[in-house]
Parts: sequence; structure tokens; C-alpha cells
Amino acid sequence: MDKRYDFDAEILVYYGRGFEEGRLLGGAQGRLEYLRTMELLSRFLPPAPATVLDVGGGAGAYALPLARDDYSVHLIDPIPLHVEQAKSRSLGQPEAPLAGAEVGDARSLSQMDASADAVLLLGPLYHLTARDDRLQALREARRVVRPGGVVLAAAISRFASTIDGLFNGFLADEAIVERDLRDGQHRNPGERPGWFTTAYFHRPAELREEAEEAGLLVDGLFGIEGPAWTIPDLGAWLENPARRTKLVDAVRRVEAEPELLGASAHLLLIGRRL
Repeated sequence: MDKRYDFDAEILVYYGRGFEEGRLLGGAQGRLEYLRTMELLSRFLPPAPATVLDVGGGAGAYALPLARDDYSVHLIDPIPLHVEQAKSRSLGQPEAPLAGAEVGDARSLSQMDASADAVLLLGPLYHLTARDDRLQALREARRVVRPGGVVLAAAISRFASTIDGLFNGFLADEAIVERDLRDGQHRNPGERPGWFTTAYFHRPAELREEAEEAGLLVDGLFGIEGPAWTIPDLGAWLENPARRTKLVDAVRRVEAEPELLGASAHLLLIGRRL
């Protein structure tokens, strides 16, 4: 791998296992994250056909359906396996392929200034554990989006591991959770399954501050799952169309409440380049 992509070895090993390709279609929490993210994208992306740069797009979970919706989507990811998976899946929808897919780094994009109508950062801020690196990724997104264009940036909530631990019994190693709360630096030294990998967990206000420091006008900050990801029978709610609609409506009603933002596993910031 190009030496520019200086990620922690744990991150490369974690994603090299190939789990990311099916994560959002597997367990109930992943499905809720996907459902709500797609809903927010439908509300805040410019109408198709528009050019979307999906930075940190993984195996194409969002890029491929957006391409099917007539967007021109170029995917960038630092993990070669993800890019190959995205290319392979793109071949499977020849009527709506990706416009491109390449290995790259959110901190140093190859795209020209003002070349995209929208930029997605739905993963990079998770794994850029140094603030300067996160600011650089946000500045690069601002650089390549056109004036008036939108940047949608996701983050993991500072409180996600505490809430997940309370509901799913992951509080056995309290040192990990205490560090998450103290400074947002999540580590999984034993590489325990289900405990994620090297990452940074944001406070909601901190995500807004970083976007503003990078030169973006913040139009909104949303809890993707809200508190709904903790429902014990979440899978049953998602399987039943009527209950799923009620669930999503309930989350939508509180999605931007400042007092509840941290209760969501993931946050989504809507920024704009002036």
C-alpha cells in the first residue's frame, strides 16, 4: 500500500477480513443504520443526476444504490479489498455502474477543486484518530465540492460503547469504555469480535466544531439511529413494515434534538461550501 495511507495496522487487518461488505445488511443495528442513512441522503443530496464523491465508501453500500438512482458516483477507499468488491458489484449492475472506484485517502484526494456536487464522508472520520487528520479530510471534502455543494460526514458517538455495553453485555473490559468516554480514543488490543477496531468517537458539539474549523457551513447535525438502536427486539420492528414506519417516524421526530444526539450510535453532519 502507498505510504501515504498510514493507517494503524489494526484497522487494515480488521477491514482486510472482508466483513464490511455485508455489515449493513446483517444484524438489526446495521440495517437500521443503513435505512436511516439512506433516508437522510435522500433528503440532503442534490437531485440526480449529480456528481457524488463517496470517500471511504467501503464496498459500495451507499455508492451502488445511489448509482442506481441515476447519480454519477465515484468511490474512494483506502482498503484495496473494498475497492475490488465495489468494482465487482458495479459490474453486477451494468445499467447503472459506478462512475469510478479507486484506492485513495480522504486526506489527499486526487480530484480537482470544485469537481463534485456532493461529498460523502461516511467512514473516514471514524478512523482518523488525530484531530489534524480529521480536519484535513474535511478540508479536502470542502475543496473538491463545488460552491453551494454539500458535504455529509458521519461520526461515531462518544457514548456508543457505553450504551452498547449496557444493552449487550460488553462492559467486561471497563478500561476500554472509560477511555472512550475520557478522550474518544477507542482501542481493541485483544481484537475481540464485536468490539470494533482503532477509532475515534465524537461528542456531537465536537463534530460541528471540526466541520466549522474546516470551513464548512453546518446546516444540521442528526442522530442517525437515535435511541432506537437499543430496542431489544429491533429486528422484529424492522421486519414488520407498519412497525418499521413507526420506528423511523419516532427517530425522525427526535433526530436533531441536542439533548438526544449523543444517544445515537452514529451522527451525521450536513455541511455546505459557501
